[in-house]
Parts: sequence; C-alpha cells; structure tokens
Amino acid sequence: MALSPLAVIPEDEAVTTEDFVQPIKTYALNVETGEMGGMIDGIDAIEQFIYKAIRTARYRFAIYDDDYGSEIDALIGQDVSPELLETEIPRAIEDALIYDDRILAVRDFTLTREADKLFVSFFVDIDNDTIPVEVALDGV
Repeated sequence: MALSPLAVIPEDEAVTTEDFVQPIKTYALNVETGEMGGMIDGIDAIEQFIYKAIRTARYRFAIYDDDYGSEIDALIGQDVSPELLETEIPRAIEDALIYDDRILAVRDFTLTREADKLFVSFFVDIDNDTIPVEVALDGV
C-alpha cells in the first residue's frame, strides 16, 4: 500500500469514522455537596456540564479557557431591574452553553422570582434529545 497522498485507496479498504462516536465520560460531581465519585457518560455528562458552566464564573479561574463559564455572577447582588434580568440571564446562560459542540440550542426560558431566589427553567437541545433544566440563582 502506497503512502502517497495521491494514491487512490480502493473503496473496500477505506476506513470510515462517521459512525464512531467518542464517549464523553467524566467524573461524577454531586452539585449539592461538591463531592466527586464514579464516572458518568452521555446525557448525565451533558447535564453536569450545563450546571457547572452556569455556576462557574467566566474569566475568574485560570484553569478554564475564556469560553467556559457564565457571566451571571455580574448580575447577582446588583440592583438591576426585573426587565434587565429577564433579558440578561437567558443571554448569559445561552452564551455559557452554546459553544459546546454537543449543544444545538438553548431555548424557551421561564424566570420565576421567589424572595431572593430566581428560578430559571429552559430546554437544551442535543442530538436526538431535549434536556429540561431548572437552575435556582440566589441573591438576585
């Protein structure tokens, strides 16, 4: 078999990688306690990414690149109008998630305020599935 890039590889010898999907295994993190244990894969790994990306302040930790995290922390504790929150929270969440290749869309945001908490519900579209997400933001 020739190693020249100009050599034609017969179709029966060609290798296709279209059907191979890389696993997305990661360490399991209990977002309530911060404890790690075991491994997760698939939708569970994507859900964990969603919660971590939203809760991690962008540009604050040198271990993450500038795409990772959200800018929600800039809104928390600030005296901003409800109208601004309804605009900026969905934008900040979508901006934190959409750069990931596994996420196709972030849509249908609903914001509900209870005392000093803001509950944000939305849907994340991935290949062949939709993940419903609800996040509680304190001090908003």
